[in-house]
Amino acid sequence: MSIPSKIEHWGIVIDNTTPKVGLVDHILKTKGTTPFESLKGLKGALFSPMEIVRLLEEEERHDNRIVTLNTKQSLKSMSSGERKKALLSHILKNNPDFIILDNPFDNLDSQSQEQLAGRLKIISKKTPLILLITRKADRQVFITNYYTLKQGTLQPLDNATKNNLGHTTNDYALPPPLKPTNYKEAVLIEFKNVTVSYDNRTILNNINWTIRPREFWQLKGKNGSGKSTLLSMITGENNKGYGQLLWLFGQQKGSGETIWDIKEKLGYFTPSMIDSFSGHHTVEHMLISGLYDTIGLYIYPPETEIQLAKEWLQVLDLLDFKTSYFHDLSMGQQRLIMTARAMIKHPLVLLLDEATSGLDDKSSALLVALVNKIAAESKTTIIFVSHRHERGLQPQFIFDLQMTDNGSVGKKIIP
Repeated sequence: MSIPSKIEHWGIVIDNTTPKVGLVDHILKTKGTTPFESLKGLKGALFSPMEIVRLLEEEERHDNRIVTLNTKQSLKSMSSGERKKALLSHILKNNPDFIILDNPFDNLDSQSQEQLAGRLKIISKKTPLILLITRKADRQVFITNYYTLKQGTLQPLDNATKNNLGHTTNDYALPPPLKPTNYKEAVLIEFKNVTVSYDNRTILNNINWTIRPREFWQLKGKNGSGKSTLLSMITGENNKGYGQLLWLFGQQKGSGETIWDIKEKLGYFTPSMIDSFSGHHTVEHMLISGLYDTIGLYIYPPETEIQLAKEWLQVLDLLDFKTSYFHDLSMGQQRLIMTARAMIKHPLVLLLDEATSGLDDKSSALLVALVNKIAAESKTTIIFVSHRHERGLQPQFIFDLQMTDNGSVGKKIIP
């Protein structure tokens, strides 16, 4: 069936409490109802992280390469930006009658966001688009009809709702650590002319980066610039650091340290970690597990640790959720808890990798406020990784990975 001569597009502003899977399913199954009357009888396609996960499973479990059939790379080996490009190309080859786009700009650097926005504008001239977004900045000029989900129904988004980005913080001080650190070196982490290559391709080229106690860094770089490779060397999980001039917490890589020695001094959170916590863990126990670096808590904690968790929940304004199950929280609440979990032991370095990815504006602002508070009230060094410019974030320094034909080079920037 052909699409209508007049192309319509819709934007739906969602937040981290929106049942997104149900919403997408509703759109695909109930075409023809308000406001999608013009889509009745048409075949849609889904451009979504959920679809990428499904395709990754097809490759992993059944060796069924769908979107990478005619390429040398597997979907797993691609960066998040490359996966999105591959999925969109696959969708367009199948000529769908309309496309649902689920937060398409997430995990993309600013240049890739601009390129995708330009491509969507071209696609919009021929194909109806339904854009699901959590960030105000992701609205597109070719979409004039924006909606929000209220009480299970889609309602037009009014200007007051569009501009409501308010958030709150409280005045509770950060709880002190149970065991103060005794690190007295002037440098925490140091890269000296570190180069990393895979399959004769240079990823990082002569990286020089010195990280000192109490500093607040933002790590930036385009998709594929080597941010993940650099982070894996800091966490000790990448063997490319052996034999190089890389020092982690006063020891040169390969001089007898264990990965557990490194993890003891690190607090780390990336959103994919949440998938590991599949059990029925309470919010209180999730926080306390950060003291043990375990996935969940399997001992009864002493009163001092219970009190510490309570104090952190007061800071987060989530004390009422102390005995709730972690998986029942909203995405924004889960990210706050996981950031606090990584920080609860006051590690020497707090590493937050794309912690705001997928969050709505309000939840992102709350998390940024928490990170700024940690920087101001603790001795912990922060490395914050984000593709987006997060409004209100207050790093002292930026380490920018800039791509060249011979691998990425690093540049220190003072914002």
